[in-house]
Amino acid sequence: MKNYLAIAATAAVMLLSGCATTIHSDVTAFNDWPADIQDKSFAFEAPQGADDTLEYRNYQVLVAGELGKLGFHQVTDGQQPKLLVGMKYFTIDHPVRVLQAEDPFMGPYWGPGYGRYAWGYSRWGYRPFFYDPYRFGPSYLEERIKHQYQRQLRVTINNVSGRKLYDVTVQNTSGVQATPHVMPALVQSAFTGFPGQNGVPRTIDITIEPKTETVEVKAPPKAG
Repeated sequence: MKNYLAIAATAAVMLLSGCATTIHSDVTAFNDWPADIQDKSFAFEAPQGADDTLEYRNYQVLVAGELGKLGFHQVTDGQQPKLLVGMKYFTIDHPVRVLQAEDPFMGPYWGPGYGRYAWGYSRWGYRPFFYDPYRFGPSYLEERIKHQYQRQLRVTINNVSGRKLYDVTVQNTSGVQATPHVMPALVQSAFTGFPGQNGVPRTIDITIEPKTETVEVKAPPKAG
């Protein structure tokens, strides 16, 4: 048994973060984009105070990547850009109390519902009476908390003189807790069809594939 455990401990363990997730985003963009713009060099506006985090800068990399696909290029230190890109985002957790009821025949059901059986029959066979949770009452109620996470991403592009050229807002509400898992889809949605129709709301669906991580667990050294 010890040899078996040692061999199992040295194997590579594959960790899957879950199934593919489709992110539904509501996107509205306003633009005054010049048709003859040639120089698409840009720099990011400096984040303010508490916004200057490693997470924030990681999302700037995502934005820079999408802009690069559209022919923009980020300047290096000491170079003068023609455009300034701003970014803001937030996440709000909306917990919702949910009551789960348990009836004596069919197990759990959600919400008030209606009777489980009509005319004494069910998929489990004949029942001698109609069971109504309003009349007989559930065996117990269990309270649970479900979370809905509301997220908003806003990206702006202005020229260096302050003229506003592009302003897009992406909104998403889902049960996905981790903002870093959702943000790539929000950033991609912000530039889908760039610059797009001015002020026309759109719904954009982007599927995020599960990530795979390989972790090698080493066996502990033998005693002696």
